[in-house]
Amino acid sequence: MKKKSLVFIIIALFSAINSYGQSVGLVLSGGGAKGMAHIGVIRVLEENNIPIDFISGTSIGAIIGGMYAAGYTPDEMEQLFKSDDFYFWSTGKIQKEYRYYFNRPEANPVWLELRVAKKEDKVKVLPPTNFVPQEQMDFAFMELLASTNAACNYNFDSLMVPFRCVATDAYNHQPVILSKGDLGESIRASMTVPLYFKPIEIENTLLFDGGIVNNFPSDVMKETFNPDIIIGHKVANESKAAEQDDVMEQISNMLMRPTNYEIEPEDGILLETKFENVTLLDFNKIEFVSNEGQKTAQQLIDSIKTRISRKVKQEDLEKKRQSFKAKKPQLFFQNIQVEGVEDPMQRKFIIQSIKHRYNVVSLSILKKAYFKLIADEHLKSIRPISRYNTETGYFDLHLKVEPEKKIEVNIGGNIATKPINQGFANINYRYYKGRAYTLNSNIYFGRFYSSFKVGGRIDFPTRLPFYLAGYSTLNRWDFFSSSSELFFEDVRPPFIIQDEYNLRFEMGLPLGVHTKFYSGLAFANSNDEYYQTEIFKQEDDPDETSFNAFITQLGIENNSLNYKQFATEGEFRCLTAKYITGKEGNIPGTTSTTTTKTSANHNYFILKAHSTKYFRIGKSFTLGTQAEAVFSNKSLFQNYRSTLLSAPGYYPTPHSKSLFIENFHANNYLAGGIKAIVEFNPSVHLRLEAYGFLPIKEERKNKNLTAYFNTYLIDKYYFQGMASLVYQTSVGPLSFSLNYYEKENTNLYFTLNFGYILFNKRGF
Repeated sequence: MKKKSLVFIIIALFSAINSYGQSVGLVLSGGGAKGMAHIGVIRVLEENNIPIDFISGTSIGAIIGGMYAAGYTPDEMEQLFKSDDFYFWSTGKIQKEYRYYFNRPEANPVWLELRVAKKEDKVKVLPPTNFVPQEQMDFAFMELLASTNAACNYNFDSLMVPFRCVATDAYNHQPVILSKGDLGESIRASMTVPLYFKPIEIENTLLFDGGIVNNFPSDVMKETFNPDIIIGHKVANESKAAEQDDVMEQISNMLMRPTNYEIEPEDGILLETKFENVTLLDFNKIEFVSNEGQKTAQQLIDSIKTRISRKVKQEDLEKKRQSFKAKKPQLFFQNIQVEGVEDPMQRKFIIQSIKHRYNVVSLSILKKAYFKLIADEHLKSIRPISRYNTETGYFDLHLKVEPEKKIEVNIGGNIATKPINQGFANINYRYYKGRAYTLNSNIYFGRFYSSFKVGGRIDFPTRLPFYLAGYSTLNRWDFFSSSSELFFEDVRPPFIIQDEYNLRFEMGLPLGVHTKFYSGLAFANSNDEYYQTEIFKQEDDPDETSFNAFITQLGIENNSLNYKQFATEGEFRCLTAKYITGKEGNIPGTTSTTTTKTSANHNYFILKAHSTKYFRIGKSFTLGTQAEAVFSNKSLFQNYRSTLLSAPGYYPTPHSKSLFIENFHANNYLAGGIKAIVEFNPSVHLRLEAYGFLPIKEERKNKNLTAYFNTYLIDKYYFQGMASLVYQTSVGPLSFSLNYYEKENTNLYFTLNFGYILFNKRGF
């Protein structure tokens, strides 16, 4: 009897010791947005006191696993994925408060940027390496995990939970197990999907997404940590034969090796969450996906508890988490190094742009300076790497800078169901020697608009930066009279042709993040050919009006819009003053009421104020407002149509810029409107816009087709509007629009449009 009791005690004691020492490893697969289900699994494990002693993950599994190992709770991770910040990180777009306007080039309809490089005496055209700019993601990982690196002393075994992640050696196509170094960079390497994000280099090895070679690192878990029990969570779909038209599946199959998602019964338990309607990039479905992962874990929690008898109370886990977080120093930066820049002046400018006169720089100051720098067209990318300096107690900042290629070629344009199609090509040549030089030239070609511009800009990296710019431009617009048919148009010969040459010089300096002040001088020569009636014959000769003028101007602009066409966020405001002195010449045509050539001198000023602003109201609704005012002492030209052709016009929508509408031209006017925008997702929205135009002392037409000022200060007003469904693609907007204008003849225009309706600047 005593022997039996002794055996029982020994067995019980052994079981207790085994239970107490039982270790658990968590393996998290890749799978894009579906991997947010990992958060739900971790939440259930914590709530049921299941220990997590080791973590290994790939791609999204590396993100979730690495952040948990760094001390982030499931709730904190979920809030992070729901935040606006995550949207900007994952898309590469810039938040409103960091959109630096001063360095922004003049707007153009570019779709695709191609870089030209010379290597081994061969000239190569380099297409974009990634769809998403990497600067946002690189800074985010540094911001989130730099303090964690200091707390674990760059050793992943010393994290709150020991951690491993897998990346792919882009050259040897072999897995790379990351166990030390910069945690943020390691995670960034593990989730770098080819073409979507740019690969990064760690220890002289170019790394891509680990899912290419090992999307479920259970073998890494077993070989590295050898826990008693492995809990694996799989969210990735099995590879399947791709159909002929399914390009994405074909690419996925070529990139991803088959992965073994099995866990042997003696090693642990496998959880799997399946999704039918969640794609790799559906991060906006975080709540649904996380809940599905939670359901998966809850369904199998009894089986997990049967296998794992050891428990860790949530209070003890929280103490462990807080103890690790207490080791994290605050992010303050002192020493700054710049790599990749040859010119010492440029290197000095980059450092001064961050430090200013400060010895120590806070994260908020660094972030503003960082986004100013990446707005510089001479810098292709800046990768921030921080290293905690135990001697100073601050972080040293190492910036890996990649200068932009000297030659860049851009292509773009506009494709439409109206006769406003146009192509666009642009070439930039850049170099830096004490200051930044940019030479550029572009060409527009199309039936409606054609143009050629050549010029350049010099940026001076002084304490208060400023630029000098000069451009020579030829513009031509052919305005057609057309029917309102959607696809088949009855296009008559052009009834207005505007040719213009201008030579502009400009100086500008920044006033904060979104604002710049500029002044300029210009010479402009315009020549307008037009008929004074819309009823004319093929053999009729048009009237011709020329105007040669010198222009001086001052202006201030504030711009934080998120898109250059169909914006949904931010604001644009400007105030400009121009003084114009020039000579008008007029040669009557066959539709004129006179045959006498005339000329006249004009000296006048124009003041213009404009404001566009968007207000977010609710999760998916935005309200936009626009107001514009123009005041001038400009006198009348020789006839009614030349008067309006030379007068400022109000064209608030993209399609309206392709028309000449007399009702929306005046030397003095007030105008404005309202926009209602409903977002279906970050890329697709419906917008309804309505505008009013109020000419002041409106120009009227006599029977002899000359112009006169209305005796009433305000007599008439005119409306226009637009309803448009817009999809903002990665290369440009696709829109289907119904446009309305209060004018004679055609009022409604249906347009299907891809690209931008943008032009080179006029001299006036």
